[in-house]
Amino acid sequence: MNPILRSGGYPVGRSSRWLLVCWSLFLIAGFSLSLHLDPDPRGFGTHQRLGLPPCTFRALLDIPCPGCGMTTSFSHFVRGNLVQAARANIGGALLALCCAVQIPWCWWSALRGRLWYVEDPTRSLLILITVVASVALVNWIFRLASG
Repeated sequence: MNPILRSGGYPVGRSSRWLLVCWSLFLIAGFSLSLHLDPDPRGFGTHQRLGLPPCTFRALLDIPCPGCGMTTSFSHFVRGNLVQAARANIGGALLALCCAVQIPWCWWSALRGRLWYVEDPTRSLLILITVVASVALVNWIFRLASG
């Protein structure tokens, strides 16, 4: 077993601890915003309730982009509607789950001064991004194939 993992995770300094706290507050703000957005019944387009334009990809090509439905997915997720969250965008549901898990993880890591169960932060982040992006892309391919 790696000595860093045996010691409780990758050590972080004071500024990194504050960054973890700020990141968790940013995630909480994002979930709060999602709670105030009613999910669009179409399964996409919830972001337009924030004054944002419709998906350019969909408007130009008449097909959804890999991110279509992610805001809707988050909006369902915060309401506990996990099936609807996955239907809107399974990558978005997975991302929402990852973000939800990160909130207590950030606080625990900040309090301890070590990234809990993380021995290599760069590698861990790369794996997380790759998994979420891959799930979103595979979901997108299946959506395109099913029409």
